[in-house]
Amino acid sequence: MTQNLPFLNIVEALLDDSKPFPARFLHRFSDMEPDELKKLDKAWPQVSAPRKHTLLEDLEDLAEADQLISFDDVARSLLADPDPQVRASAIRLLLVCDDPKLVPVYLDILNNDQDVEVQAAAANALGQFVYLGELEKIPTELHQKVEEQLLAAASSAKEILVRRRALESLGYSGREEVIPLIEAAYRQKNPDWVVSALYAMGRSCDDRWKKQVLSQLHSPYEDIRSEAIHATGELELGAARPVLLDLLEDEEDLEIRRELIWSLSKIGGEGVRAKLEEILEIEEDDEEADFIEEALDTLSFTEDMGGFSLFDIDPEVDFIEEEPDQDE
Repeated sequence: MTQNLPFLNIVEALLDDSKPFPARFLHRFSDMEPDELKKLDKAWPQVSAPRKHTLLEDLEDLAEADQLISFDDVARSLLADPDPQVRASAIRLLLVCDDPKLVPVYLDILNNDQDVEVQAAAANALGQFVYLGELEKIPTELHQKVEEQLLAAASSAKEILVRRRALESLGYSGREEVIPLIEAAYRQKNPDWVVSALYAMGRSCDDRWKKQVLSQLHSPYEDIRSEAIHATGELELGAARPVLLDLLEDEEDLEIRRELIWSLSKIGGEGVRAKLEEILEIEEDDEEADFIEEALDTLSFTEDMGGFSLFDIDPEVDFIEEEPDQDE
């Protein structure tokens, strides 16, 4: 049992670049004891950069696959690491942590870190606190501070990636200043900006964006199409149901198929359960079958809620294809 193995043995394995780090040890970084964390902190500077990066990537994958584990303690200890890739990974490991004490740390990183990817990761992580503020689960003053800093970053940060991530996080905000920022991003010629705009629209719970979201379901750009599909599920747009069902018939890209399945499970309604059960019956890949079964569970919840979308269905909405031009 690796749980009974002295933690120093884990550290020794981490320092030994001659052998792959055993995957069975990864769980030992979850909910670490204070003395274990001290041992790791002491040894960390001697761990090679590639081993650090690989370890943190593996921890991210494990955290995504198993929501019962937490790497918060080790991630917090790495937020000031000299390696920007380590700092960015640490922030991503903390994405589901809702501790308000992280806000000033993230704001400092957003405004002062010298690495663009790390700044962008902080802007992304602050989105959760915008959401919590909208739910009145953090102090109003803290919520407003986060919004003000993200508004500043979305408008004037030097790097485009940071501005985009700030805008995406502001999607949760109910502040009027956010609306023109989303509109401006949507009108950009760069498809990446359109993706960010759609991402923010999906988070907004605002039916003002229904036409824009629906109009991008046939975009020639995969990232835009994927984000539009996801936004229909976030907004529970019943008007998108027949289009999503049609797209599911022929879509070959695995990630977009997953977005279609997830969004349909959130929207529900006529034909959705039959279609999901049909594709589950012929699915041969166990992982995909598990995903479809999870979608069916989500659909059951949707149906229990009455099958109503967030907004009234408008059958007259035209699915206009608005195709942004690529930057030259």
